[in-house]
Amino acid sequence: MMKNIVLSCLFIIFSFVSVAQEALLKSGPMVGYSDFREALIWVQTTEPAAVKIGYVSGNENEKFTKTVQTTLEGDLIAKLTTNEVDYGKTYTYKLYINDVYVPRSYKLEFQTQALWQFRTNPPDFKIAIGSCNFINEAKDDRPKPYGAKYQIFNSILDKNPDAMVWVGDNTYLRTPDFMTNTGIRHRYRHTRAVPELQALLGSVHHYATWDDHDFGPNDSDRSYVNKKLTEKAFNEYWGNLNTNAAGNGGVTQHFAWNDVEFFMLDDRYHRAPNRDPNKDKAYFGKQQLDWLIDALTNSRATFKIIVSGGQIISTAAKYENYATYPTERAELLKRLNDSKINGVLFISGDRHHTEISRLERENAYPLIDITCSPLTAGTHKASNEGNTLQVKDKTFYNRNFGIIDISGERTDRTLLLTIYDTDGKKAFDYTIKAKELRYPRK
Repeated sequence: MMKNIVLSCLFIIFSFVSVAQEALLKSGPMVGYSDFREALIWVQTTEPAAVKIGYVSGNENEKFTKTVQTTLEGDLIAKLTTNEVDYGKTYTYKLYINDVYVPRSYKLEFQTQALWQFRTNPPDFKIAIGSCNFINEAKDDRPKPYGAKYQIFNSILDKNPDAMVWVGDNTYLRTPDFMTNTGIRHRYRHTRAVPELQALLGSVHHYATWDDHDFGPNDSDRSYVNKKLTEKAFNEYWGNLNTNAAGNGGVTQHFAWNDVEFFMLDDRYHRAPNRDPNKDKAYFGKQQLDWLIDALTNSRATFKIIVSGGQIISTAAKYENYATYPTERAELLKRLNDSKINGVLFISGDRHHTEISRLERENAYPLIDITCSPLTAGTHKASNEGNTLQVKDKTFYNRNFGIIDISGERTDRTLLLTIYDTDGKKAFDYTIKAKELRYPRK
């Protein structure tokens, strides 16, 4: 009898302690980058706390990351590295706050990259894509709410992607946010904590670039005085493998997943104002373009996917498309052709609708730009904007996301894009064969 009472008391105490520690969790855990020897897990607490991750694969003994103390100065963020891992494995993990296990009601999982090179065909995999994520906050918003249908994040998770690429406007800074670090941090913190997002964060690897709304004000450019503050916030709130790849500031980055490489560009940090009348004005800027061409030339990836917040291939010279910066756009297209780089395609966001643009080229393969937008932000009615390269019947004007499925043998890989609506219903698909993205042999 006494033993049962003691056990019951211990259970009550443990439950109380566990609930108390759970209250210290603001958002996450979020799975960041994945590589061969480590992966990153991101956590944010509500007050200073000691955070660690326990992880295990199969019947192995549980291993632990180093404990990280969150601080007010660090926005209560912990980045935890799981570095006792093996190649090509899936690990389940647990969150500990102040040495107390904090259970989650959904799957917590990460994976490491498979060492397939010189051994097997590259593994098949899925990447989710999306842009324009607006999370409402009534006191800061327009009179009519702009964001809606947050269940899209559960729909993405239901498709079981390995990773997700966030293509910009992942957070919408508002008027009270722009001019102070406090405002910027408030917006990032508020957006990341939306409940519907947490399960997706917990088991899918996340990579991100930005566009104007997570960089600064609407249509912002290199003149934004707080761009170093938002650069720092962006880097702390995402678990990217690297940023500032071009070496001149901003969030330009690169990562690989099996036989595909992603070149994540920054279309804001070095961008001249949209209203600059100079036709030679910078969009990405020379140093970033030089890095991109070098990196693409060096790459042996089957698909080389260039990710940009704004559209690259569309000919609609309006809003913030690359076509409104004609000299630099022409230079990029010429350099891609002069370098005879195989396997290039584009992913973009920003436009609050989804479409595919396809540029046919003489003696070269077509350049394809997959524009995928929005996730939860507002949409607009279908209209003819003048994009002469828009692929017929490959447009969608409701909230949506994309799943890119890469499959096939090493010498015959296929990319299948499927666009889904908020509830996970298929809107359309589009297939690209790797063999179609190659220069003709002489």
